[in-house]
Amino acid sequence: MMKRILLIGNPNVGKSAIFSRLTGVDVICSNYPGTTVEYYKGYIKLGDEKIEVIDVPGTYSLQPTSKAEEVVLEFLNQPADIIINVVDSTNLERNLNLTLQLLKRDVPVIVALNFWDETKHRGISIDIQKLEKLLGVPVVATCARTGEGIKELTERLKEAKSKTYQFLEEEKWYEIGKIISQVQNLSHRHHTFLDRLSEISIKPSTGIPFALIILYLTFKTVRFIAEGLISLIEPIFNEHYVPFIINIVEKTVPVKFLQDILLGTTPKPMESFGLLTTGFYIPFVAVLPYIISFYFVLSFLEDIGYLPRVAVLLDVFLHKIGVHGYTSIPILLGFGCKVPAMLATRILETEREKIIATALILMMAPCMPQTAMIISLVSPYGIKYLFFVFFILFFISLINSAVLNKILKGETPELFLEIPPYRIPYISGLFKKLWIRIKTFLTDAVPMIIFGVFVAGMLDVFRVTDFVSKIFGYPVVLFFGLPKEIVSVMILGFLRKDVSVALLKPFNLSIKQMIIACVFMVLYLPCVATFFTLLKEMGAKNTLKIIFLTLFVGTIVSILLNLII
Repeated sequence: MMKRILLIGNPNVGKSAIFSRLTGVDVICSNYPGTTVEYYKGYIKLGDEKIEVIDVPGTYSLQPTSKAEEVVLEFLNQPADIIINVVDSTNLERNLNLTLQLLKRDVPVIVALNFWDETKHRGISIDIQKLEKLLGVPVVATCARTGEGIKELTERLKEAKSKTYQFLEEEKWYEIGKIISQVQNLSHRHHTFLDRLSEISIKPSTGIPFALIILYLTFKTVRFIAEGLISLIEPIFNEHYVPFIINIVEKTVPVKFLQDILLGTTPKPMESFGLLTTGFYIPFVAVLPYIISFYFVLSFLEDIGYLPRVAVLLDVFLHKIGVHGYTSIPILLGFGCKVPAMLATRILETEREKIIATALILMMAPCMPQTAMIISLVSPYGIKYLFFVFFILFFISLINSAVLNKILKGETPELFLEIPPYRIPYISGLFKKLWIRIKTFLTDAVPMIIFGVFVAGMLDVFRVTDFVSKIFGYPVVLFFGLPKEIVSVMILGFLRKDVSVALLKPFNLSIKQMIIACVFMVLYLPCVATFFTLLKEMGAKNTLKIIFLTLFVGTIVSILLNLII
């Protein structure tokens, strides 16, 4: 039977970086069965033996207070050969709480004293030999960023021991204090630049302006990377792949009906629902570049230690609408692309939070490409109208979330979060994390998106979309004050929202009509990529509830705008 190693430690102790050092490139990211809690799995070879390594979610204790911590306990209750307890050497006292709990269990433990390089800068001196003697298990000083200690850690795995430190639970902190007094000495040190930056970014008076600057730089970076990738991929797709696939299908598939399913009623991508044209264009040309750029920036902000600061800064405000500070991460992602934002709601603990957060993400702002289209269409009428569109969306999202907070039963969990020091990212680990997330998108979201385009294509081929346009044409004129022909554009919005907004231009709408159309196009339905990602993450029942809510809110807001403006 293959041996199994569990990497266990508090959040933000560098487990993922040590995991990257221990394992190869072939890493699997999975959800624990019955949950959306992620863990990473890889392999190392020791001699001729292949060993499975699992990086479980971070936990402060073996008395779980969240779904992620419950998953850690479930892993511990399964057969494991060795536990590598990753400890933050700059916060030894707090980390030993988990270490002592692990040492009471019947699984061999070895301690990796990580961030060893930072102890020198922080004036912390730790007697490793004395600590090893007191705990009764091997203790190895490591620095995952540079690779220091990783070889010694693997060489000493066979020395791991179990049940080496017994204590009464009520005396745990006394025991920890006794250990700390014998192994750790502190000396004075001066504040570094990163210390001062940390203080600036966590105080509300300076932290919020700092966060706005980071947000601006994030959007600029994401857009620069994503649009650069699109400018490389799109010509290849349109000039080489599309003519090639059209030629193959027309030669090998003689039936017109099947050609329409595979290529669309018009073969140009994004003008119909062709399985092999639009079905591949959406995930690989329209969405993937944003997935890559957003997850690259997100991974960098995670590894440098900034995201917990944003969560703490926004926690008080977000609590008022029913979610806690960590919701800021998927919200930020949603400004660029809703697909990674939907995937990022996995970090939230309760179904109630996920529903409120999802509604907030879908309504607060359009995705980056749609935002660009709205700016290009509305700004010629005047900048005040542009601000008005985005103010409406922001205001409606907050009102809606506050109402959901009152309606949905349950409480919002408190945010207990350690603020790690700023650290230089481990580049290899950063790109490995990026690859894991991209691979998750490719295996989880892409098949759902392609299937969604196939379903939409079937409806198009059987003229169901034309039938819907005729039914809803009159209500659109009566209640929204828009041309009835715009219904076809609304249907296209389910495929790709930025294209549907761009198609408003030929209608020569008044500023009133343009505002109503833009607001409705953002609110009424998510795009097909977001819809099927949402379906996978939230399930059919919750997805339908959220879709009904956004459609209802979009309709009511558009009717009110038509009456008021």
